[in-house]
Amino acid sequence: MPFTADGARTTGTSRTGNAVKDWWIYCGKGSPEEKLGRLTAIKPPPWREFTGTPDPSYQPPGTQSPAWSKSQSRGAGYVPGEAEKNAVNTALYLRRPLLVTGKPGVGKSTLAHSIAADLALGPVLHWPITSRTTLRDGLYHYDAISRLQDANLFQRLPTGGARGRYRSHRPALVPTPSIAHYLRLGPLGTALLPQLRPRVLLVDEIDKSDIDLPGDLLTVFEEGSFEITELARLAARQPRVRLATEDGPEHDVLIDRGRVSCLAFPVVVLTSNGERDFPPPFLRRCIRLHLEQPDKAKLEQIIRQRLALTSVPGDEYQQLIEAFLDRGSAGDLATDQLLNAIQLRMSNAWSHAADRDQFVATVMQRLTGPST
Repeated sequence: MPFTADGARTTGTSRTGNAVKDWWIYCGKGSPEEKLGRLTAIKPPPWREFTGTPDPSYQPPGTQSPAWSKSQSRGAGYVPGEAEKNAVNTALYLRRPLLVTGKPGVGKSTLAHSIAADLALGPVLHWPITSRTTLRDGLYHYDAISRLQDANLFQRLPTGGARGRYRSHRPALVPTPSIAHYLRLGPLGTALLPQLRPRVLLVDEIDKSDIDLPGDLLTVFEEGSFEITELARLAARQPRVRLATEDGPEHDVLIDRGRVSCLAFPVVVLTSNGERDFPPPFLRRCIRLHLEQPDKAKLEQIIRQRLALTSVPGDEYQQLIEAFLDRGSAGDLATDQLLNAIQLRMSNAWSHAADRDQFVATVMQRLTGPST
């Protein structure tokens, strides 16, 4: 059996022509079910074992849902290099989050969809981060204002009569809505539900977060669990409550005593554009991957994969690649700008030779540098 330069055994070639290492699960050999079977058979580190109990009635969206079609389509066009494959598989084996850094447009977010597509893990759960995002936003949402308004409404039931007089106390026979109507699990909370098959969670642009969020995530990532305070308070009177999830109310789940504990740790992909540094305790708990701008060979692979081409057609398209690389040397460009340019030319837009310079300047506008 052949070996790579670093001594790892290989088992054939991937769709990009690279050797497939025998320990790989993501981009490894076999069907998605076979890959997940191998992952399940590999015992996680003792400090990464979780013991949540699945709800048998909970049915997350599978590979037949419309949301899955979007994730699969986006992920199928991604062209991972060996560094990406090694990092993703290391995170899978160690049950650790993957922190992906790089310039905008290099495919950081698409990598999460590629993992979901390769292992058939269902639609990606997406948690976009802003400067106002808190940990609880990712775990669950509680609409306390609506609950208070509804409670007041139920206290003021009409007694009848021409003027619709109201009595001051609610009759005992009219129940107020359950607290479950005002709670919904967020993307992180949904990803941490106990399941045999992990979900993929994309935490997008975590470098835009408040300074405390990475530290707040540490406990959740370490424990693989969290508490819904509002349900924990009612546990003695109402120990089990069904809640809607990030996937929608039709995918509700039973929560026991306000506690959510995972079984299979989710595949967590955190992206960062490098706008800030992270504390060492946070970095220590992540597998880190930095994505560089693709070179010409990889750009050709991306074009073929994303546009379903057997080859990159014509000299003109090679010239567009060259123009993209030249303009990128003076300011950042995103790969999808090149895809847009080629798609336009395949549709015969901007077809006049005299328009070429204006076409390139319009479609490939730099994201950084003096001209932005």
